[in-house]
Amino acid sequence: MNPTTLPQEQLIEHLLERYHTRHREQLPELIRLACRVEQVHGEHSHCPNGLADLLRDILQELEGHMLKEEQVLFPMLKMGMGAQAAPPIQVMRYEHEQHGQALEQLLALTDQIKPPTGACNTWRTLYQGLEVFHGDLLEHIHLENDVLFVRALNPSI
Repeated sequence: MNPTTLPQEQLIEHLLERYHTRHREQLPELIRLACRVEQVHGEHSHCPNGLADLLRDILQELEGHMLKEEQVLFPMLKMGMGAQAAPPIQVMRYEHEQHGQALEQLLALTDQIKPPTGACNTWRTLYQGLEVFHGDLLEHIHLENDVLFVRALNPSI
């Protein structure tokens, strides 16, 4: 299935099921793993100290963002109010830029999500999860910015 070809309402459902639900599952576990790695390996020169706090911030920002989409923007789009949705879409795009900046911080803290040689299983598991989360969030943002929002603001597309 190519989500870019889904009708608007199905695309919204896909975003909710595939990304909103997934991020809510991913982040608490990533935070748990990051705390463990920082506690055990905090003195290691490659330890991503501060990662758990960054992930907590990402979770908090993302949760607020997703709730605005679920409670305000998506219902507007489902009712065909694309033109009236321009202001909330502008806010969502701005927040997507902030999420992108947080991902840049994540990459910087984790050496581009590359565990050091000899990293323990927990550290490798954390980085595998970060790799998946990073890709998921980028896909999520792309589908909203470049497909959902474009269609909402340009109904003839």
